[in-house]
Amino acid sequence: MSGIVVVFDFDKTIVDVDSDNWVIDELGFTDLFNRLLPTMPWNSLMDRMMMELHSHGKTIQDVERVLRTIPLHPRVIPAIKAAHALGCDLRIVSDANMFFIETILNHLGIRAYFSEINTNPGYVNEEGRLRILPYHDFNKASHGCTLCPPNMCKGLIIDRIQESISQENKRIIYLGDGSGDYCPSLRLKENDFMMPRKNFPVWDLICKDPSVIKAEINGWSDGEELEQVLLHLINKISIEEKAHLISSDCKLQTLSVSALESLPKVLPVRP
Repeated sequence: MSGIVVVFDFDKTIVDVDSDNWVIDELGFTDLFNRLLPTMPWNSLMDRMMMELHSHGKTIQDVERVLRTIPLHPRVIPAIKAAHALGCDLRIVSDANMFFIETILNHLGIRAYFSEINTNPGYVNEEGRLRILPYHDFNKASHGCTLCPPNMCKGLIIDRIQESISQENKRIIYLGDGSGDYCPSLRLKENDFMMPRKNFPVWDLICKDPSVIKAEINGWSDGEELEQVLLHLINKISIEEKAHLISSDCKLQTLSVSALESLPKVLPVRP
């Protein structure tokens, strides 16, 4: 296993559109969604929309059907498979929901490549409708971050991931597109890498003052460039790791030679 954790956002990063909008639009509820959007947080609105879909006769099978048709760039899946084959630990941090993400990943045959999915809970209740809940229950307590929406602070998730890998000296490559990916980019360390999607909200936020980002910034525009940049960074880290191991071995050998040379010289005893 390499010392690399690759963290993907989901919407407009793994898939090429917003999965929430895709479901609402494909099932014909865009107008209602737009009317309700100014009245409540996005995450709460999606739960409300799932209730509206159910009350209008749309089934969970209808939701699954449109999720299986979601567009994505043809080079994204090969990039994910290549990163996994190279030993990277792949994780998702997304403001979508578990039901949407797992339905799509299972359809694409890549669910098993991810060790962890951090997202809003989504499940089918006893009435057969999808419930979508907040990752952070903001009705009980605020997560305290002013940069993020009330239901999810991705920065806090990155903090937890960093803490879990701190003893292993692993490095993070983070890929994202939205404004919610800005907070975690601020949490990355100097030996990490940030991959913002060019000309998307997180790119615009970073470009305002790149100096506040400690990680190395590597932009990408589409799935083909995502694959190229990601595999380049994985290769770069692997080369650095090998060079560090060789350097460490050389130091050990030098120490060993020095230790031998420092031993007291004992003249042979004449028989």
